[in-house]
Amino acid sequence: MQVTVSRRHTEVPERLRIVTEEKIGRLTRYVDGLEYAEVHFWEHKNPRIADKEVCEVTIEGHGHHVRCKVQAPDGYQAVDLAYAKLENQLHKLKTRLTRRHQGAPKNHKGDGRLGAMVPLPDDSEERSEPRIVKSKRFAMFPMTAEEAVARMDLLGHGFFFFTNAATSRAAVVYRREDGDVGLIDEAD
Repeated sequence: MQVTVSRRHTEVPERLRIVTEEKIGRLTRYVDGLEYAEVHFWEHKNPRIADKEVCEVTIEGHGHHVRCKVQAPDGYQAVDLAYAKLENQLHKLKTRLTRRHQGAPKNHKGDGRLGAMVPLPDDSEERSEPRIVKSKRFAMFPMTAEEAVARMDLLGHGFFFFTNAATSRAAVVYRREDGDVGLIDEAD
């Protein structure tokens, strides 16, 4: 696998570049056909952020894209965290591909209705695909994005689904990693 290391607003020592290429290159043992990996380092400039070094990794090959983004106090720890995260993701991908190739049944599914219960499998084997474990129904009332943010904060959730009073369409407000709030509005 070809590994490319790049940087922005930070220095990548030669030793870190070598360690990164070796570690990320070892991930090819999980899934055949991984051709290219791009590792990008950058640093937060905010002095209040303890884990300043950010490492983003994108691996591609045979139609598969695996990505991760981690933060750590230094580049070496960031690479270790990224390796562990990617190792887990690639293990799940390999399990999924193996089951698909062998014709194994996929996860149990409900009957498709909203609120349908999803039965748990009897065996304790590791599941590689996420499953719906809870469904909710609630009444939506038109409100402004600011009211939706206030309601989200009151509930202590990371997002809130509502009808935007300004557009009369479905919308979502969500808490971003930087602490701000994002708004997703349904298109025309």
